Amino acid sequence: MAQDSIFSLFSGMMSYDMAIDLGTANTLVYMRGKGVVLDEPSVVAYHSVNGRKEVLSVGTNAKKMIGRAPGTIQVVRPLRDGVIADFQVAESMIKHFIKRVYKRSFLFGKPKVIVCVPYGATEVEKRAIRDSVLSAGARRTGLIAEPIAAAIGSGIAITDPKGVMVVDIGGGTTEVAVLSFGDIVYAKSVRVGGDSMDEALVSYLRREHQLLIGEATAEKVKKAMGIAKRPLNGSGKQLTIRGRDLGKGGKPREFIMNQTHVADALSLPVGVIQRAVMEALESTPPDLASDIVDNGVMLTGGGAMLSHLDTGLCELTGLTMTVAEEPLKCVVVGTGKTLDQSEELSHVIDYSG
Repeated sequence: MAQDSIFSLFSGMMSYDMAIDLGTANTLVYMRGKGVVLDEPSVVAYHSVNGRKEVLSVGTNAKKMIGRAPGTIQVVRPLRDGVIADFQVAESMIKHFIKRVYKRSFLFGKPKVIVCVPYGATEVEKRAIRDSVLSAGARRTGLIAEPIAAAIGSGIAITDPKGVMVVDIGGGTTEVAVLSFGDIVYAKSVRVGGDSMDEALVSYLRREHQLLIGEATAEKVKKAMGIAKRPLNGSGKQLTIRGRDLGKGGKPREFIMNQTHVADALSLPVGVIQRAVMEALESTPPDLASDIVDNGVMLTGGGAMLSHLDTGLCELTGLTMTVAEEPLKCVVVGTGKTLDQSEELSHVIDYSG
């Protein structure tokens, strides 16, 4: 064997290959042999110096600056609907995260990196992700469709000859997909996710209670007492929030929000997800649709953690809903399993481009 081939083999064995869930809200990194090693907000703070964006902070620290940074500092999410919206900032963010988890010398080789992408991502969007990851230090980059990664990560045997439906509710989008024999039979991405739930809370309070709150407060409400259907008894949990009273010239005002308010506010995004599920079922061949009716639907992604989302969607669709054991990690764990089971799952990775 030639010397360069021996070195290539050695470096490949010694490198820590990675899987990345490059999400609109959060980026998760899975390292082969170690599991999930990073979970950080997909947020970057920067200022412009001579026309170039100079990164000041990434991840959790950058997110703390949202709504609080001075005008000279921009705090942005470089991904929108699961794809790169700002190439330069996204590349800096990816490079930062890879360096945080990959601290080996170059003598051990650069890592191979598998990244999940929305099913409907265009070739231009896929190329932007590949270029960003390669520029960040990967030796090779592969892509996997998000619904397939979510299904693998939730424990579904995707190669079985039966129809399964996965609903992955991320920060920017919800992906609804039907799989059989290890491939996608039907898939659709709708622009509803955790971010639109936050926006729905902001819009509801402004419309119904003349109260203006910020993004951080809306997210706090969602995490503390987010719910997909009205509580059966009473108004459920309560949380005191603060905002600006739009009816009194923007003066500060406290408001006691309860879960009935939250359920009403989130009825629109929940309804969009419900319609996407029914559309998927109607578009699925009859035999596969019968499998889904028998086996139910798997819910993954951060949005799946919304209280009573499973029971609410069950009532709306008539289908059994199951929330994955660790919904937030399903996509990155499923992507990571393609590294650990490279032969069995090689057909789901796209190395072209």
